[in-house]
Amino acid sequence: TRSLTITSVDQPMFEKAQGEKVTLPCTFELSEEDEGPLDIEWVLIPADNQKKEQIIIMYSVDKIYSHYYAALNGRMQFTNLDPRSGDGSLDILNLKAADTGTYQCKVKKAPGVQSRKIQLTVLVKPARTKCSIEGSQEIGKDVTLKCVSQEGSPLLSYDWRRVSGTQNLPTTSMLNKNTGELLLKNASQENSGIYNCVASNRVGTDECSVELNVTPPINTAGIITGAIIGTLLGLSVLCSIIFCFCKKHRDKKYEKEVHHDIREDVPPPKSRSSTARSYIGSNRSSLGSMSPSNMEGYTKTPYSQVPSEDFERTPAQNPTFASSKVAAPNLSRMGAVPVMIPAQSKDGSIV
Repeated sequence: TRSLTITSVDQPMFEKAQGEKVTLPCTFELSEEDEGPLDIEWVLIPADNQKKEQIIIMYSVDKIYSHYYAALNGRMQFTNLDPRSGDGSLDILNLKAADTGTYQCKVKKAPGVQSRKIQLTVLVKPARTKCSIEGSQEIGKDVTLKCVSQEGSPLLSYDWRRVSGTQNLPTTSMLNKNTGELLLKNASQENSGIYNCVASNRVGTDECSVELNVTPPINTAGIITGAIIGTLLGLSVLCSIIFCFCKKHRDKKYEKEVHHDIREDVPPPKSRSSTARSYIGSNRSSLGSMSPSNMEGYTKTPYSQVPSEDFERTPAQNPTFASSKVAAPNLSRMGAVPVMIPAQSKDGSIV
């Protein structure tokens, strides 16, 4: 007997890029003999045959059920909101690499039953491609330009081209499209310029650029000599600073020691008042009994024997002697040297 048939074009494989949308076709025609309820199921067949099929969306008894597969929740729907029209195709939005797998569409309307499998492959476009230079950029050296994409599904292919000047690569260059390495042997200044790398796979491309600057060899001997001279100069300056600092510290320490030094071998100075009193006390007896008859004995005593330090004070500094009104005898007539005669105050002390 004649039953329903799936009429969509047989396209068993789909390749899409991550983030894109895909429509998995599943159109059908019903037969007059198919009188049972219409059921449409989309299932995911796991790569491991030991696992069961997973229903992802279903239309049954005029209702849509799409809560069976959490990984696709919110990202899948029937292309036609009324699958009874003969279109049970499935839309998957914002594809992810994990969506890769085998999907099967099953259409049931008793007694007819039909199904079709579709292989979906979600590819990742090349992204975050980086260019770099490996090796010395000196004349006569071998230089390698590298190109690597951090993201991208295999198989990735790399292609280099020169942007500045002629776009032709140097004749001495060697390109590996699988690894993205461009080897420039015996580089010359004519090889300098900007190079561009394009990474590609079946779903997209990405690119990066790098500038090559081939220069003459560096004067290594001059650099080493300059470094040595600079180091010696720096050490000499450092030594000078340290020497000045130590000398200054030594001078300060010496000044401090001299300032606080106490000379133990020098006796302390005598008190002026005690000296004068001692001198006066030693001669008090003789002065007290002085008379014109015995003044001759004192004429031989020079006036200079009296300690000068005892009489250095001015009248203002020695009020005791200034206030004394004791009159000394006129010794000039006797030919004697005048001397100071101590007087006795009212309280009996010698002034």
